[in-house]
Amino acid sequence: MAPRSSSRRPKAPPSGTALDAGLRLLGRRAHSRVELLLKLTRRGFEGPAIRQALKRLEELGYLDDRAFASSFVRRRGSVRGPRALSAELAARGVDRSEVDTALAVFGPDEQLAAATHIAERLYAAKPALSRQEMLDRIGTKLVRRGFSMALARAACMSVLAGAASPTDS
Repeated sequence: MAPRSSSRRPKAPPSGTALDAGLRLLGRRAHSRVELLLKLTRRGFEGPAIRQALKRLEELGYLDDRAFASSFVRRRGSVRGPRALSAELAARGVDRSEVDTALAVFGPDEQLAAATHIAERLYAAKPALSRQEMLDRIGTKLVRRGFSMALARAACMSVLAGAASPTDS
């Protein structure tokens, strides 16, 4: 009886170089060093080739965790709080010091503005009837998005105060 063939086939060697593959990946979107390392490894490149490619990409300025983290915070700061941003960047392999540096720009005023904007959108979709309902429904969503309890409360109160005052037409 012939040996059964495995459903796993040997992976074909990757075409091109690790540097070329890294450039293609970075051409689509920015990556952290760890993300790019994992993607190149999954594509079948060997360790020395990957290390050499990552080093060259850093020399060329295409791979920079500090710039990646700053860009990520600017882009996602309108929909996520600092806790969620920190967790997402850590999951992408960005060093803690780089995360802290990027989040330093996302100060309390920017956080409150982002949380208030989200709360306004959620309130407009389904206006809350009471202060407690606002905190229960919208405040908890803000906390799940990475904002602190105090910030979520302040954003909810700001939206309620704006809803209670007559608008100028």
